[in-house]
Amino acid sequence: MIATASRKAAFRPLARDGEVALFRQIYEHFRRAIADGQLAPGDRLPSCRRLAEQFATARGTVDAAYAMLAGEGYVVSRGPAGTIVSPDLAAPSFVKLASRPRASTDVETIGSDEARPFQMGLPALDVFPRKLWAHLVGRQARRLSYPDMIYPDPAGSKLLRQAIAGYLATSRGINCTWHQVLITHGYQGGVDLTTSVLLKPRDQVWIEDPCYPPVRNALHSSGATIVPVRVDAEGMRVSEGRTRARRARLAVVTPSHQSPLGVALSLSRRLALLAWANETHAYVLEDDYDSEFRFAGRPLPALKSLDHSDRVVYAGTFSKVMFPGLRLGYLVVPGGLAARFERASLERYAGHAMLEQEAVAAFVTEGHFGRHLKRMRHLYAARRRATADALLEVFGNRIALELQPGGLNLVVRPRGRVRDKKLARLAQQAGLAVEALSSRAIEHDCGQGLLLGFTNTPEDAAVRLIGRLERAIGKYL
Repeated sequence: MIATASRKAAFRPLARDGEVALFRQIYEHFRRAIADGQLAPGDRLPSCRRLAEQFATARGTVDAAYAMLAGEGYVVSRGPAGTIVSPDLAAPSFVKLASRPRASTDVETIGSDEARPFQMGLPALDVFPRKLWAHLVGRQARRLSYPDMIYPDPAGSKLLRQAIAGYLATSRGINCTWHQVLITHGYQGGVDLTTSVLLKPRDQVWIEDPCYPPVRNALHSSGATIVPVRVDAEGMRVSEGRTRARRARLAVVTPSHQSPLGVALSLSRRLALLAWANETHAYVLEDDYDSEFRFAGRPLPALKSLDHSDRVVYAGTFSKVMFPGLRLGYLVVPGGLAARFERASLERYAGHAMLEQEAVAAFVTEGHFGRHLKRMRHLYAARRRATADALLEVFGNRIALELQPGGLNLVVRPRGRVRDKKLARLAQQAGLAVEALSSRAIEHDCGQGLLLGFTNTPEDAAVRLIGRLERAIGKYL
């Protein structure tokens, strides 16, 4: 039996003086309970509805708190089974790290924004339309019928799959039927599903170097043999992949905006990658994780839109465009493999929670998704510009700033000789969620750099927060 948070961590009333946002207080309550060991990996958290009633607050407030916890890896949504403390947390080391006394600057908040400035992978939760979302979820709940309460389709809600197929046709140039769309447990669930269908133990897989660490971990867990392929200004070096492992079974790429360098895969290399897959009967897993956010020109077409031989598995997620607490991603799979993917999904997950899926479907089909994306593009462009300007103003020629046309993070190249891992550690000790670029490398040197997310940095806070960064690392540059 899974222990519940309500039995193990007593709740204190929320302070309603306006100094700290309500969702921030809920987030801090659970973060401290996990750090102090009151809640252990696997413990179940109360439902959003129940917690909202207990705190006498809107469900959207609890949703936002849970989204922050999920985005930082504290909790994991299990669909109908509820939300639990992440089993991946190694209790002794995690508790030691999380309970370490913080400097006074760590508790600084940006109005009601996320409390860890420059954190990557987290959208602007402060401007998500929570009231609208709560309305859509409530409406779907009121429409709940008896058939909706049985085990769901392992491939996902038909309404959501149809909505995704329509969206991809108009926005990403992908022509597919809704039968080719499968709902997954976030992007990691999509990787797990893809490797289970396409790979055998020790099969070779191309992966970008530097890479997105969860992909590398997922491939290791699948038993695949990882073949790191260098990334340059044109993206993955396809010719290098051919030389090192021509008979690889899969290539995992982020062609629209490479993670973490931000470069786009050039057209010539896209065509070369598809030609290799077609010649060797291999597949390509296209991670299109933040392609919607391009600040110069129109979003680049998806690699899948060029795929005339059905060798590309396209992966998308709602984590970056809505909020990560949803834990909803999707795959577009080759038509001939759809049945195999559905069987694998049934064996692993037995479906996903229908309520959230159909609320997302309504969010998309009723036009809210498109309007939200448009608003976010303008907002992120402004926040990106403000953060970049502040970096140049505060650090001057002590850094080099790499501004790519798209993406939700900046790559900052320090000109000093101190290693980026030390600089990142100093920044983290000052309460800033800065990452070291070199930690993303596998075999090949990608240089020294700092990775800064800007989505939760309001324009009027940029200079102040970059000032904190300068106080933390400036003497080493």
